Amino acid sequence: MDEALKDTADLIEGAIGDSLIERSESLGELTLRVRADHVERVMSFLRDDPSCMFQLLMDITAVDWPGRSPRFDVVYHLLSIRHNLRVRIVIRTDEETPVPSICDIYSAANWFEREVWDMYGVMFSGHPDLRRILSDYGFEGHPLRKDFPLTGYVEVRYDDEQKRVVYEPVKLVQEFRRFDYMSPWEGAEYILPGDEKADDAAEGAS
Repeated sequence: MDEALKDTADLIEGAIGDSLIERSESLGELTLRVRADHVERVMSFLRDDPSCMFQLLMDITAVDWPGRSPRFDVVYHLLSIRHNLRVRIVIRTDEETPVPSICDIYSAANWFEREVWDMYGVMFSGHPDLRRILSDYGFEGHPLRKDFPLTGYVEVRYDDEQKRVVYEPVKLVQEFRRFDYMSPWEGAEYILPGDEKADDAAEGAS
């Protein structure tokens, strides 16, 4: 582990020890799993402490673990330009428990938190304008949850008679098919013509 990153990790752990659940380092980056209700305190420290100065919020995203409770990881990526270091903050939450918004700490969090709400359904308490940002305001569900159907629930089209966009239940013109032979994405579950010769040649060589 890089010495500067280790020193910073030790300093952070000493300062926010009661908020820290787990610490790990991989590929030159530090990951801290912290208590969800302490995220504002942790972010303020990481931004303002002279030894940290993680003043740039790069991203907020989420990970869905449908078989785990609590279900979601909310992941924050911070960058310190002054010290050329990165840190990843991870908290856990579920569908019902809001995560404290960090908009007052990082203004860039506004749209990031809206995207996490839109795609995963994770709520952020104290957010000034928590509404959908990528999907339509009348959209049902949260598309990046792993239990969201591949086809969605409704489809959108423009109706010439009504002269407006209409929403209708999804209608598939054909069932999903399993492609083989020429498909670059998945192979057949049976022996393709010619493959048996390769198997025979391998047995003869052995």
